[in-house]
Amino acid sequence: MIRRFRRCGHAPGTLTPEDQAVVDQFRAMLTAVRTPQPWTPGHAQDIAVRIGPFVERAHTRPGDDHGPEVIAVALVHPDTPHASAYRHGRQLGYTERGWLRCQTSAILGAWQPGYAMLTHAAAGLSLPDDVGMEPAHYALYIEARKRDDSLDGFTLLRVGPYTQTRHAQQDHDRLTAALDGRETILVPGHRISVRYAPFDVSDHQLFTDPYEADAVALLDAAVAGVSA
Repeated sequence: MIRRFRRCGHAPGTLTPEDQAVVDQFRAMLTAVRTPQPWTPGHAQDIAVRIGPFVERAHTRPGDDHGPEVIAVALVHPDTPHASAYRHGRQLGYTERGWLRCQTSAILGAWQPGYAMLTHAAAGLSLPDDVGMEPAHYALYIEARKRDDSLDGFTLLRVGPYTQTRHAQQDHDRLTAALDGRETILVPGHRISVRYAPFDVSDHQLFTDPYEADAVALLDAAVAGVSA
């Protein structure tokens, strides 16, 4: 949409304060696009990410923003942290996304206010259902499979969601070490293994919170329950 500048009541060649603000905003956008500020991994900076033809502001998740290929982000309204931005963000679908997996190749750089003109919010549009990013919560699935190479078996334990991928990896490694040498004897006729996969939020009631109990202790309790 082309905005016509209003000069009524002003000397020729001058702009109203409102139109001057628009010009300043446009200049800031051009500066942001032409000279992006480098994003520094590991510094918990807000970043600008491409979503289709738009640019959005995103929080990086402390401890999971080091890249180099994928990081966890949460999309936020460009005027965050103002209260009005939260209300507007709820209307446009910014506040219900949670943490998402973002390819670092989609990052333009550190967030600058000049990018605000390029957001869905500035256009009065809701975020699309598919923003091109998968949920960033992960889980561990401890499975008991028949030792005859068939796919028969059952899931012994589901642990999740993990809010940081490195926490899931740490528990995966600890559980794998705890199973070493015992994976074929804990459940008769089965081999136990640990699988790392996205958290299925629709089945959240089936998962045990990894931040409320030790993963190895949860495994021992699950095995004891099967053996009882």
